[in-house]
Amino acid sequence: MQTLKVDLGDRSYPIYIGSSLLDQDDLIHPFLNGSQIAIVSNETVAPLYLQTLKQSLSGLKITEVILPDGEQYKNLDVLNTIFDQLLKDVHGRKTTLIALGGGVIGDMCGFAAACYQRGVDYIQIPTTLLAQVDSSVGGKTGVNHALGKNMIGAFHQPKCVVADISVFKTLPDRELSAGLAEVIKYGLICDAPFFEWLEANIEKLVARDEKALAEAVLRSCQNKAEVVAEDEKEGGRRAILNLGHTFGHAIETHEGYGVWLHGEAVAAGTVMAADLSKKLGWIDEALVQRAIKLLVKAKLPVVPPQDMTPAQFMELMSVDKKVVDGKLRLVLLKGLGEAVVTGDVPQDLLHSQLEESCK
Repeated sequence: MQTLKVDLGDRSYPIYIGSSLLDQDDLIHPFLNGSQIAIVSNETVAPLYLQTLKQSLSGLKITEVILPDGEQYKNLDVLNTIFDQLLKDVHGRKTTLIALGGGVIGDMCGFAAACYQRGVDYIQIPTTLLAQVDSSVGGKTGVNHALGKNMIGAFHQPKCVVADISVFKTLPDRELSAGLAEVIKYGLICDAPFFEWLEANIEKLVARDEKALAEAVLRSCQNKAEVVAEDEKEGGRRAILNLGHTFGHAIETHEGYGVWLHGEAVAAGTVMAADLSKKLGWIDEALVQRAIKLLVKAKLPVVPPQDMTPAQFMELMSVDKKVVDGKLRLVLLKGLGEAVVTGDVPQDLLHSQLEESCK
């Protein structure tokens, strides 16, 4: 088992990465505030791993909250299911919520923890690659709105993150690929040697080589932990973690939440961001092609849905969280391992990029 630390002063917490961690009750118990816990999971993950987790937590008062599975259920109405159960079972301020699932469950459980009685503890046990390398780390929680993704939420850091590599054995191929989009992102934005490692090992990752997957999770979490420690609430550098996300969120919102997986939309958005970076003269065509080749090997889409128009992209991107004073800011590349956040992209260049991508 590897242990990383997200260094946030008195809100610091560990990330545990390894195999069969769900069976180790000594990992979670030290982070429980009392004898009462609520495990939030979904209809897909609960039958696979809920019983194992409950056995590790025997002797505690356990509430189960099982939500429907899918991005389309990441909304305020379904969030109320968690609050209903917490109130019915009379959970107090010393309760601990445990998120057992992918990014949707982690985001919703974390947001519920941020809101319930004005804030209670929670623990992340991510069961998808995407959640292990991205959404479970950093304290971003929230739900979607019909007009925009992740527009309602809060920063609320977990007490710990338990990333059990063993759960990838039951992860569908499409979900594995979606997670690889976020893994590849780290190489592009801040870790050139990691990008080169990914180029050499992408076949192993797609084939679910456990050693390679553990290394990918470790390196990704190291990168994210470093960025989050520097900028917890995305006032500056943390925004680089959103490479491809402004375009990607527009795709998800347009297509309907869950039609395109988050990682799939981010992959297409990453290529759009790389192309735009090339148009600005910041990177060369060779790097764009390297990114495309790696994403294709990871079995990810590299173009947006062909039913989207430039006007639809612009409308949806106008409600992106990175819009400041009406000005759209994009995460682009200045080189391999070097990302920047800029609001100075000429409108005609952005429209040209959208026209090209939407062909």
